[in-house]
Amino acid sequence: MRSRTSAQPSQPATASPRKARAATPPGSASPALWTVALPSRAATESLGRIIGQSLTGGETLALSGELGAGKTALVRGIAIGLGMPANHVTSPTFVLIHEYEGRLPLIHVDLYRLRNVAEAEGIGLQEYFQGNIVTAIEWADKFPKLLPDDRLELTLQHHTATTRTARMMAYGPRACTLLTTLQQAARQRRRTAAPRSSPARATRKGRPRTS
Repeated sequence: MRSRTSAQPSQPATASPRKARAATPPGSASPALWTVALPSRAATESLGRIIGQSLTGGETLALSGELGAGKTALVRGIAIGLGMPANHVTSPTFVLIHEYEGRLPLIHVDLYRLRNVAEAEGIGLQEYFQGNIVTAIEWADKFPKLLPDDRLELTLQHHTATTRTARMMAYGPRACTLLTTLQQAARQRRRTAAPRSSPARATRKGRPRTS
């Protein structure tokens, strides 16, 4: 794992960059939407694991939600799903960027302490939107104009002290493919977890036999 605060990032994997533009404006094509109930912190990490296992490379995950909503727990699950030890993932609030190596390279960014677009651009965020790099950005809603067109937005919202929901909106073909894969994985998990009903006993109709 590498942690950085420098405005000059190391050179990421090479490929054609995904151009970052302004967030989808009102009146444009509606994004794909999915909302998931998360009854516990463990459920938040479990969702992250499913996301990590479903990633193919090059995805941008834009995370938002109030303090303590579970953004870092979600990224921890994503890292686990990519084959990394859980204890390697910590909040990047003070160092801004953590770089992890698993099945795919994962860049974990926290924009909470940045005050303006110039500061956000200074950390070299947009240079990671390329190749097979997966980028998970906490507090991404602070600077929507820096996000690529193709992204999965995940908004975590508290309902009680222990329960929350994850609202996912997919913009672009790569993110829509990821969202469809997540929905299919969730359905498969529900089918696997569903208890099997006991076969009904056959009954004979008609009058009972007497001796």
